[in-house]
Amino acid sequence: MMMKSVENSPQLYARLWGALYLLVILFGGFSEGFVTEKLIVAGNVTASAQNILDSPRLWNLGVAADFFVVVLAIPQLWIEYLFLSKINKSLMLLSFLLGAVSLGVEAVSKVFLLVILPILKSPDYLTAFNSHQIQVLSNLALRSHNVAFNIALVFFGFACLVSGYLIFKSSFLPKFIGLLLQFAGACYLVACFVALFAPALSSMLTPAILIPPLVGESALCLWLLVKGVNVEKWIEIMRRSERPVN
Repeated sequence: MMMKSVENSPQLYARLWGALYLLVILFGGFSEGFVTEKLIVAGNVTASAQNILDSPRLWNLGVAADFFVVVLAIPQLWIEYLFLSKINKSLMLLSFLLGAVSLGVEAVSKVFLLVILPILKSPDYLTAFNSHQIQVLSNLALRSHNVAFNIALVFFGFACLVSGYLIFKSSFLPKFIGLLLQFAGACYLVACFVALFAPALSSMLTPAILIPPLVGESALCLWLLVKGVNVEKWIEIMRRSERPVN
């Protein structure tokens, strides 16, 4: 039923794809780019813990926004599959699986964020540990989230490489969008592997290496919202896919 709707109303679903992507970017930007930057002080466990305790509502808003990124990315990924599977179903299934694994790991990573404030405020922890030990525990939870999030982005980076290739081959979306998305995927992979296995180099690459992913994903998002897909090319691909194979 939904597949039929995408075939008959590609612009509607293209713009829904773009709208979901925009929300993912906005929620992610608010959580990672604003809340985390405002409250977390790199290398200072005590200051970070105190900032979270001083602004519990802002912290919870950031965690909620992070969680909604995962929720919104699920239908976004499904619509992407409906479009790009028409180009190459096997490759798009690979991209879909990589994206699904990424979202699964990312969802689990939010558990670590959800426990940070309770650790800092719980009377049980305050009884069992001194204030510095509690701050270290909360920082461990934050670091665990960051590790899991980087692992999630590794899978997402590979997904971007595949889906970017399919967009490049699609003809109903511009080739440059596909190239930008592939470059974004490559940057995600470099940034995350460095963060996981060579953290001393991470500060040299970040945030510059994350600019291409922002450009690539924003370009896809805005193109879908403003231009949608090339309907003539979409219809041509639909007809081609419906031809019987001899």
